[in-house]
Amino acid sequence: MTEKIFPYELPENWQWTTLKNVAKIFTGNSINEKVKQEKYFGKPDGLIYIATKDIGFDKKINYDTKIKIPESENFKVAPKDTTLLCIEGGSAGRKIGFTNQPVCFVNKLCAFVSNEINSKLIYFFMQTEFFLNQFNKKKHGLIGGVSVKDLSEIIFPLPPLDEQKKIVERIESLFSKLDAAKEKVQTILDGYELRRSAILHKAFTGELTKNFRAENNLSLDDWQEKLFSEICDIVRGGSPRPAGDPKYYGGNIPFMKVADITNNLSPYVYSTKYTIKKAGLSKTRMVKANTLLLTNSGATLGVPAICMLDTTLNDGIAAFLNLDSENLMFYYYFWSMKTQELRGINKGAAQPNLNTNIIGAVEINLPPLAEQKEIVRVLDSLLAKEQRTKEIAENILQEIDLLKKSILAQAFRGKL
Repeated sequence: MTEKIFPYELPENWQWTTLKNVAKIFTGNSINEKVKQEKYFGKPDGLIYIATKDIGFDKKINYDTKIKIPESENFKVAPKDTTLLCIEGGSAGRKIGFTNQPVCFVNKLCAFVSNEINSKLIYFFMQTEFFLNQFNKKKHGLIGGVSVKDLSEIIFPLPPLDEQKKIVERIESLFSKLDAAKEKVQTILDGYELRRSAILHKAFTGELTKNFRAENNLSLDDWQEKLFSEICDIVRGGSPRPAGDPKYYGGNIPFMKVADITNNLSPYVYSTKYTIKKAGLSKTRMVKANTLLLTNSGATLGVPAICMLDTTLNDGIAAFLNLDSENLMFYYYFWSMKTQELRGINKGAAQPNLNTNIIGAVEINLPPLAEQKEIVRVLDSLLAKEQRTKEIAENILQEIDLLKKSILAQAFRGKL
């Protein structure tokens, strides 16, 4: 190997080599799905068979599989403390695991059995950007695979044996601290929807504004139970058919689709991606600006929004007409609270769908207008804080991942 191909300078006692010189590299065995179920499923004894799906993007291997291969079968075996890497398909180069027991494995996974070097060193090396860049350059074919031959030629920065252990221990120590921090941050992030739901529930049961009522001589008795159909008219949009027909589509009249609402981070929608022509007006519905909308079809039903433009609607959206427009955010928050409940109504349906009767039969407890406005004010503040907390947590998780990459980069340059 000539000096000019070395990607960066190593410490004096390190050397550049290739993966074939530090590990035995081989893929596993494929099994016909029918044979797998009939011959190997539920066997009480044998080696666990690891498929690509059994390795997570968190680098954890799921050993709780029902496929076991008797040791008498002539299957390839990855020993304990072996790195397994997905080398084919969409997960190629990104799914990596480290075995804690001998396993058999699928042919889309490749085993790297260390050859007189610290086995964890290979595992950590395959998490570096340096390795991934080399791996991606060797991908070929429609499914993006890398052959064992090409893998074996990937260059590897090899430290002396006594330093390998120190490097691995240092990486594990730092990663352990980062993983502990990540777990705490992830807990905060995982609780976001639950906290948000709890805040909304408290708002619409009067708990958030009990002090406001006391200060203003108001009572929960002032709240009125109503069906939504009693306080406004509920209508659905319509879609000119066939979809995309130039006879109807591509004009200068806004045409709102579900994605215009669900892809929008704000309660307010100011524009639409699609438009229609006058010929399509008779096959859809026009609503005025400052109208509350609700998605009513598909996996993303139950999402509210306030449209801020005169627009037509497709049939996956319902509109609330003649609703008191003085405090639409109150109703926006109410339907935000109801999203998961609405999705549960048609759970299991091939195409979940809310008709206007279902929407109109939803009950709402209406406080006086002054308390509605106070509820919105409090929710604006509390939910903004929760959103900031979520964004901070997401940023921290990204920083932890970047820090891990930095640690690995330093480790394989002898700078850790």
